Amino acid sequence: MLQIHEITALRAQVADWKHQGLRVGFVPTMGNLHDGHFALLELAKSRCERVVSSIFVNPTQFGPNEDYARYPRTEQRDIDGLARNGCDVAFLPSADVMYPFGIKNYVQMHVPGITDILCGAHRPGHFNGVATVVARLFNMVQPDAAVFGRKDYQQLQVIRYMTREMSFPVEIIAAPTLREASGLAMSSRNQYLSDDERITALEVFRTLQFMRDACIAGISSDHIEQQAFERLEAKGFEVDYAEIRAEDLGRLARARGNARVALIAAKLGRTRLIDNLEFEIIS
Repeated sequence: MLQIHEITALRAQVADWKHQGLRVGFVPTMGNLHDGHFALLELAKSRCERVVSSIFVNPTQFGPNEDYARYPRTEQRDIDGLARNGCDVAFLPSADVMYPFGIKNYVQMHVPGITDILCGAHRPGHFNGVATVVARLFNMVQPDAAVFGRKDYQQLQVIRYMTREMSFPVEIIAAPTLREASGLAMSSRNQYLSDDERITALEVFRTLQFMRDACIAGISSDHIEQQAFERLEAKGFEVDYAEIRAEDLGRLARARGNARVALIAAKLGRTRLIDNLEFEIIS
């Protein structure tokens, strides 16, 4: 596996692959990799002949009181994991490569509407940072396809919107959420949880299942969301939201089709957990 730090070398390698007629996939990460990330890599490998994965902890998607400084950085372990799982290039840009004019004077990307709800309402500016760094990475890597996990459902929708709006020639591939045997969605932030908190955290997925089942049974979404909120609070969570939305994250009153998604974001101790569950209602 090649390790590349500069844009020129990366583009040269990708251009060489494309000259050979090879399809190039891309898996962007912030490091601290786990089996969920390696599942994204495996999906990219199944759809492309060559795969680039980036490791960059992006400062512009963290708010002033969030965990950028303590976000776990395990670069050598991550590089070893990428190599072991068949990655072709690890792209390891510095902050100066990603933001040559610094993070006070950088050009920002904003996706309207969809970034102002759910996590966007509770983390102002977060999705501007996500869209900005992904747009830059698309420009640097120039992949044919990029893989994102469904666990970050709103992020996936933001990237889909941006990719279509900006006419990026990149296929967005959505990967299923990978869960531990307990049902807990895999996340780099799970390591912040104490042993007791890990047990309590299972209530997030249980509550999503409750929301799905109640919605399919025809119970009103307002009632379901209130009950979900109360269930989580009773277990000690500080709940940002527990909502049911249409597939495109629009309100149910304007939903087309039967696809739905239940979404939860809640803090347990110092750790903010997000998860979702997609399902269909019966007409």
